Amino acid sequence: MSTLDRFRIACAVLTLWLAVTVFAHAADPNKVLHVAFPIAETGFDPQAGGDAYSNYVNRVIFDSLYIYDYLARPHKIVPNTAMALPEISADGKTWMIKVRPGIYFSDDPAFKGAKRELTAADYVFAWKRVLDPKMRSISNQVFDGKLIGADKVVAAAKATGKFDYDAAIEGLQAIDRQTIRLKLNYPSYDLLSDLTTAQTAAVAREVVAAYGDASGWVMANPVGTGPYRLKDWRRGQKIVLEANPGYRDVFYPDSGDPADRASVAGMRGKKLPQIGRIEIAIIEESNPRLLAFQNRELDFVAVPVDLIWNVLDPGDKLKASFARQGIQLARGVQPAISYTYFNMEDPVVGGYTKDKIALRRAISMAYNTEEEIRVVRQGQAEPATQPVPPNVTGYNPKLSGHVRYDPAGAKALLDKFGYVDRDGDGRRDLPDGKPLTLTIASPPSAVDRQFDELWKKSMDAVGLRIEFVKQKWPDLLKMSRAGQLQMWSLGNISFTTEAFGFFDLLYGPRSGVTNLARFKLPEFDKLYDQARQLPDSPERTRLFEQMSQLVTAYAPWKLDAYRYETVLVYPWVLGYKYNAFDQYPWPYLDLDVARRSAAAK
Repeated sequence: MSTLDRFRIACAVLTLWLAVTVFAHAADPNKVLHVAFPIAETGFDPQAGGDAYSNYVNRVIFDSLYIYDYLARPHKIVPNTAMALPEISADGKTWMIKVRPGIYFSDDPAFKGAKRELTAADYVFAWKRVLDPKMRSISNQVFDGKLIGADKVVAAAKATGKFDYDAAIEGLQAIDRQTIRLKLNYPSYDLLSDLTTAQTAAVAREVVAAYGDASGWVMANPVGTGPYRLKDWRRGQKIVLEANPGYRDVFYPDSGDPADRASVAGMRGKKLPQIGRIEIAIIEESNPRLLAFQNRELDFVAVPVDLIWNVLDPGDKLKASFARQGIQLARGVQPAISYTYFNMEDPVVGGYTKDKIALRRAISMAYNTEEEIRVVRQGQAEPATQPVPPNVTGYNPKLSGHVRYDPAGAKALLDKFGYVDRDGDGRRDLPDGKPLTLTIASPPSAVDRQFDELWKKSMDAVGLRIEFVKQKWPDLLKMSRAGQLQMWSLGNISFTTEAFGFFDLLYGPRSGVTNLARFKLPEFDKLYDQARQLPDSPERTRLFEQMSQLVTAYAPWKLDAYRYETVLVYPWVLGYKYNAFDQYPWPYLDLDVARRSAAAK
């Protein structure tokens, strides 16, 4: 054999070895994870989007600088695309963040064939999008009022109708290709947790230029640096993600916790992601969603509360029929609150005078929250006592702002403030004699029809007329932001351990964006501004408590429930660990395809 032949053979062997090595560590396209969303998405722009289900997708397409360690409990923030945690000056006002080199965006025509590296400027651009008034970003609170020099640029954008993305902002600069420098007006102790969210993820300016609409939104063409990219999307029906072939070397984290031993043993050393394809079905009705799981058409599922006793026995024990299949049960209290907001600008239920407060409080007293939890939620919740849920900083277990069910008291309160039946039709009227009609928004699912029935039953009992606005959830969100809804029952969940995301829902300057109730109370806003400048401390907790007491006093919300969550996971899903702050940890999972195939026989 000649030297040339030996060289050719050696090259062939090396090529085969490299191919096998790459394949062994790459996401397997034959591994397809099937999951479901109970609510339709709105779109995949991290700065424009805001609903939880769109953000579950955004956070695996786009990269934030920091993330929560997947396995650590209590939760711990660690670098993601950043090289390290921020370097923060002694006064807390200057932050230096280094972006890791060698990270690249997914290939896209917007880059004109070039391989596009992630830089500090991409984060600066994304954060300017959050500030851009035209964007109407619900994440505006992350940077609003914090960055030195930003207010001037924002004011100019409001005056001219166009945000100048090239205008220098002293407090937000990419001082070189890999370094972000923030200069803050005051120390922002919640900012680090905000930098773990999809809303602060990097976006390429070329992509926005290529695909942005009149508002600058890029909802249908997400291009990020994360572990997955959008493969197919049928609005409100199906979302398909595929593994990003250019994703950097990220490996399953290790843990010293004995409780994680099984998960770590099966995943140790594996490059992420392992699963090549995620197929997300939008299944709004409870029965089809649970049935799809039972038929092995879904690999894991959050159990619909109205069907909880189909899977659990008393004592919250998994039924034998599920346990025999090796299905894993995970349960926890969501860092979320369910509430009903009143539009404070509505002529019927809005306003800050005593008679309007009395009407809202009477509605809250008349509604049977205890029955909602017992019957509709099948006991899978507890009464909400304040805007901040458990698991989040600022929650005070001693604080109770829950309005107890008291129809007799509601009637007496309505009578006292002149909400009586003036025309003899059996329904109460406004104090001026005009008809009093409540309207509440509601999606068209079977569970929501149960809520409708309870609302009607509760209001009928005290002589209040109520009607229902029935639309799909994304349409209701648009109407709500436009101030077109009088009342709406909905929930908000946190992706961080900080409380500000909940109080932001009532902060006056966010009216019509996150503050759907359009609650504008200077005293509340002042407390919010003071709390933003404090670290997690007894002093800040006292401010949170005062804010919660104002919510109870003025009643822009009817506090409903803190929800329990129950997740079922088939045994062929590897690497799963329950996380109340991330219901869909797709990049950390793997599939035992052989075991799934055997179970199907």
